[in-house]
Amino acid sequence: MSSETPPQTSIDGSVAVLLCDYNGGRFFVPQLDSLQAQTIDRIDIWASDDGSSDGSASVLLSARDNWQKGDFHILEGPRKGFSENFRSLITNYDIDADYVAFCDQDDLWEKDKLEAAINWLTTQPSDRPALYCSRTRLIDEDDRPIGYSPLFPRPPSFRNALVQSIAGANTMVLNRAAHRLVREASRRTGFVSHDWWCYLLVTGAGGKVYYSARPKIGYRQHGTNLVGSNDSPLARLRRYIFLWHGGFAEWTEKNLDGLNACRDLLDGEGRDLIDGFARVRRRGLVRRLAGMRKLGLYRQTRGGHLGIFIASALGRL
Repeated sequence: MSSETPPQTSIDGSVAVLLCDYNGGRFFVPQLDSLQAQTIDRIDIWASDDGSSDGSASVLLSARDNWQKGDFHILEGPRKGFSENFRSLITNYDIDADYVAFCDQDDLWEKDKLEAAINWLTTQPSDRPALYCSRTRLIDEDDRPIGYSPLFPRPPSFRNALVQSIAGANTMVLNRAAHRLVREASRRTGFVSHDWWCYLLVTGAGGKVYYSARPKIGYRQHGTNLVGSNDSPLARLRRYIFLWHGGFAEWTEKNLDGLNACRDLLDGEGRDLIDGFARVRRRGLVRRLAGMRKLGLYRQTRGGHLGIFIASALGRL
C-alpha cells in the first residue's frame, strides 16, 4: 500500500465504501492505494471477497492491517456473481453511514472523488434520497488514458431510468436516505445490476440524481473485467444482438418485477409510470408505439432514443 498522505478534508458525517472483489489480481493494489489517497480523512471499508483464488484475499488482509483512515471490514461473499455480492453488502444492516459509495476492484479513483460527491450531496435535504454519479475516464491495463464514457446531456429522471442506466456504480455515492431506500428494496428483491437499480429507485421515489460531466475515476478496460465500456463498435454490436434475442426485454421485465415488489417505496408518479409502462408493453404495435410516446420515456442520445422505439416495435422492450 502507498505511504503517501494527501491533504485531508474533515466532513460532517461518516463514509462507507462497499468494495466487492473476485480475483482482482494485479489491479487490486492500485485501486486500494487510490482509496487510501482520498482527501476525506475518515473512510470505513466494507470489502466482500467472493471466493477469489488468485491471492486477492491476502491483499485484503494486508490492506486492512495498513488502513489508516477508519475501520476495514472483510466479509465472505455469497459466491453467486457480482450482483449478488454487492447485494449482500447493500442489505447488510451493520453498514450505517451518512454517505455510501460503491467500489470495483480494478479502477483508479481521483483523490477528491469522494469529496466532490459529498460536496454536492450536502446541498440536498437530508431526508430526501440523493445520488451522485459521473462520467468516467477510460484507462487501459497500464493506466494509460484511452478515452471517456459517453457524455449524457439530458437530465436524469425516472422516465430515463426505466429504459437506460446512465452511470457505473463505481461513480456513485448515496446519502443516508438513498442508502436506506436501496437497502430496503434490495432486501425484498434481486436486480439486474446495482447501478441501474439505484438509479431506478432514487428517481422512482422522487429523489434527486446528479450526473457530473467531470470524471473522477479511471475506469479500467481489460480482458477480465466483468462490465466494460459500452461505447465501442463491438459493444454496440453486442447490444444489438442482445436486444434482438430478447435480453433487454428480460432485463426490463426483471426491473419492473423488482419495482412492483417495492411499490410502497415509490412516489405516486413512479407507481403510475411503471403501471403505464407495463400496460404499453402488452399492447399491439400501433397502440404500443403511441403509448410509448405518451409516457415520455427517453434515452440520453438521439440514436438511443430511436432505438427504444425500434425495440418497442419489434416487441423487444
